[in-house]
Amino acid sequence: MEIKAPDRAHYLVALIALAAVLVGCGRSSSQPAEEGGSAVADASAGEVVLTPESARAAREQLPEETPAAGRSRAQVVELQGAGSQGAPNGDPRADAPSPGAPTDAEVRAELREARAALANFKQHLNTTAFLQTGKRARVLPDGTAVAPENAPDIVKRVILAGNEIAKFPYKWGGGHGAWRDNGYDCSGSVSFALAGAGLLNSPLTSGLFMNYGASGPGRWITIYANSGHVFMVVAGLRFDTSGQGRAGTRWQEESVSTSGYAVRHIPGL
Repeated sequence: MEIKAPDRAHYLVALIALAAVLVGCGRSSSQPAEEGGSAVADASAGEVVLTPESARAAREQLPEETPAAGRSRAQVVELQGAGSQGAPNGDPRADAPSPGAPTDAEVRAELREARAALANFKQHLNTTAFLQTGKRARVLPDGTAVAPENAPDIVKRVILAGNEIAKFPYKWGGGHGAWRDNGYDCSGSVSFALAGAGLLNSPLTSGLFMNYGASGPGRWITIYANSGHVFMVVAGLRFDTSGQGRAGTRWQEESVSTSGYAVRHIPGL
């Protein structure tokens, strides 16, 4: 006698058939769909299985969508060009100087004082009357250098300027922010000595010295520079921050290797 299956049984059979179809999606025709039937058979009782019919029924039970409170709405924004008046939320004090900043008059006064000090210092370097000279260049016990008597005046002025800072401490970046400093690095030292003789208007870094002047050694002044260091030899004396800790002065009579350095000189010197 044929027994009619209850409605729930019909429903489960339909789910199993649908699951088999879904599991078989993407498989090749050589793979039987029955291999995926175990995935549905392992489902626990009461588990929600997503079907097109259940999704449609769930959507029908949702209330009609209403605009959410506070939802943003499109607005028309008018862009104002440069110079337009009445910028919203604008604070005219936004571009004011920071509290405690010097006034324009104070800055101008400081610049005048700095120029006057530089002018006085240049006058001091422009004369070699008090520079000690001799038959050859040499380093004195106080760390300053003696200039050769037959050296051009401009070379003597380089030595004079070098004497001014010969025993100043090494300071990274020293001499680049201001000519008169409490310490000088390698390029700041060379820049200071050359500027004292009017051969530079502003400090150079060691990398920039690689293209300074002309290529090759000079008769009186030769500059050796690479991207990390620079020193020069003036009248046979090395003016170099390297070795200063041992010698106590930038002026040193010992020679060092110049391998890896660009060799430059000042035309005519």
